[in-house]
Amino acid sequence: MKRTLILIGALLSVLAFLMFRTPEPVEGRNAPVRLSDREFWEMSSTMSEGDGTFHSENLVSNEADFQRLIPSLEKAAVPGRVYLGVGSEQNFSYIAAVRPSFAMIVDVRRGNLDLHLLYKAVFELSADRADFVSRLFSRPRPAGLTKDSSAAAIFSAFAAVAPSRTLYTSNLAEVESHLTKTHGFALTAGDREGLAFVYGAFFSQGPDIHYELNTGGFGRRGPGGLPSYADLMTGADANGQNRSYLASAASFAVVKDLEARNLIVPVVGNFGGAKALRAVASYLRRTGQTVSAFYVSNVEQYLRQDGIWEQFCRNAGSLPVDGSSVFIRSMRGGFGGGGGGFGGPRGGGFGLSLVPLAHDVAACAAR
Repeated sequence: MKRTLILIGALLSVLAFLMFRTPEPVEGRNAPVRLSDREFWEMSSTMSEGDGTFHSENLVSNEADFQRLIPSLEKAAVPGRVYLGVGSEQNFSYIAAVRPSFAMIVDVRRGNLDLHLLYKAVFELSADRADFVSRLFSRPRPAGLTKDSSAAAIFSAFAAVAPSRTLYTSNLAEVESHLTKTHGFALTAGDREGLAFVYGAFFSQGPDIHYELNTGGFGRRGPGGLPSYADLMTGADANGQNRSYLASAASFAVVKDLEARNLIVPVVGNFGGAKALRAVASYLRRTGQTVSAFYVSNVEQYLRQDGIWEQFCRNAGSLPVDGSSVFIRSMRGGFGGGGGGFGGPRGGGFGLSLVPLAHDVAACAAR
């Protein structure tokens, strides 16, 4: 009898676990391991909305301490799922940490799509990190750098190298050829102009390039002491470990591999718009994929300012998520209607944070 009671108790415990645990999604039952060039371009084109505007070209992140969040992100996010993001190169460092099977970058500006097309070509054409930095900034590669050189060593070496107009011209031509001929992407005249604009900024400013406003701008000596590209790539987490996507050959390889398989797709869209995020959500649900992490930066502040935050709330609610999915937020309290997320207060300080995405979506649905 005692043995029977023990067995019954054990069975009830198992049943309780199965009833109340968070259901595990069926991961990526139709998720691609590679997109064809046609699929990539069609997805980017058909999901995109019209070109929008922002107060900055946003060629470089301004979140100097982003690496401090990465250890927590690595623990929270489930690898092999989907990464969503906004903006520029910070996404690559998060992608290297999360190790998704697929990523999409959604931004209101067509210029951000052109930026990511440039990155795509440079990743695919570069053999290693030093080659990548050489191509990105049109600087001849210094002698002595290897695949194992640290990010600090790489950027220190390039700091003494002058830009090359010859390299810029030949590299830009190679980038355009790679995108239009190798991949067959139907770039518009505006896209070609966008590529030249972005690449020209990287050429002229080099690794010291930093975030600037369109209205005259401010730099490292202005408000906030904004970091340069070299600063962002050579920074560290709270324990002194460099976690940028250029910190190691392994991190670089994660991003390069996804780019080579057409699995980082840029899309033009307003988070509070009627099309882009909904189209992304529909595709992910159709292919059985779950969002692991969604980097929204401080976009919600501007959505509140523009009166379309509630629509973003509904759009995010259509994404396939579970209890481990997280938002990556950078909120500045009191600006543009306040910070806070779907369920949180409309205030608070500045800083990056991880927020359970499913909790926020539930709070959104309850509004």
